[in-house]
Amino acid sequence: MRVRAVMAAIVLIAAAAITHGQQPGATSQGAPYIVLIHGGAGTIDESMPDSVKRAYTGALSHALQIGKDILAKGGTSLDAVEQVLLYFEVDPKFNAGIGAVYTADTSHELDASIMDGRDLSCGAVAAVRHIAHPISLARLVMEKSPHVLLVAGGAEAFARQMGIGLVPTRFFDTPERYRQLINAKQQAKEHGTVGCVALDMHGNLAAGTSTGGMTNKMPGRVGDSPLIGDGTYANNATCAVSCSGWGEKFIKNTVAFNISALMAYRGMTLQQAADEMIAHRLQKDDGGLIAVDAHGNYAMSFNSSGMFRGVATSGGVCEVKIWK
Repeated sequence: MRVRAVMAAIVLIAAAAITHGQQPGATSQGAPYIVLIHGGAGTIDESMPDSVKRAYTGALSHALQIGKDILAKGGTSLDAVEQVLLYFEVDPKFNAGIGAVYTADTSHELDASIMDGRDLSCGAVAAVRHIAHPISLARLVMEKSPHVLLVAGGAEAFARQMGIGLVPTRFFDTPERYRQLINAKQQAKEHGTVGCVALDMHGNLAAGTSTGGMTNKMPGRVGDSPLIGDGTYANNATCAVSCSGWGEKFIKNTVAFNISALMAYRGMTLQQAADEMIAHRLQKDDGGLIAVDAHGNYAMSFNSSGMFRGVATSGGVCEVKIWK
């Protein structure tokens, strides 16, 4: 009941407010817009029951609609990104917010970041244990503090200053994530992330990423999601990027920024830059990314068996996919 109530509230808030490389068509106002989402990249079982598949694709479609509605009304890419990620943070199917995975000490530590392509403003939080919506706190760090990244207790103290109430760590407990913790202690770790990138009618780009991290991670471990340039990046001159996968690999390869750098310094297209990083700089099963450039071209590249993803454009494209 708690999850459904929170999800309903987020939908009301949002209401108030794959084909690679295509460009979205112009709207009646003459300006294109586009929103892309991901719900995590990794080993995704193609034999999952149809009911589970429908649940995931339905959630992805709903998230896309939230972002598209905001952009279609002339809203900003930054607002679209935040509202989409707020929705993901209340859906326990995804590894963010309520769906956050467990750490090795049976707790939860959440990370998030957001970036505005207009002026490179950005904000992030990491290793927070009592914040229901890390993406909104990340935006407050960007807009209400002189800093980019706040972590752990410092981030939560800032949240209190901003009037954000804290929640007990059990707020994030779910039986499915606990089962994954037990499995991970015996086998390989699981990871996942949610992200969103958008181009609005005003020509501005934004990107955001939110995650519970890696199942069975050491307390204090921070991946790429809250690190600007590694898991999240946005620059109106080039592109907006959100990554998903094995965070340590994305940090070592500075993946998100390098997409932008390859475009700016090597003259690559968005798709070429994305494929260069995913296919040649990372290894098989490391993960994937979503990206959109200043002209409305977009890419959804991954080297794992699947990536929950979707795209909606002003030209009428609206689709979600899981596997290649």
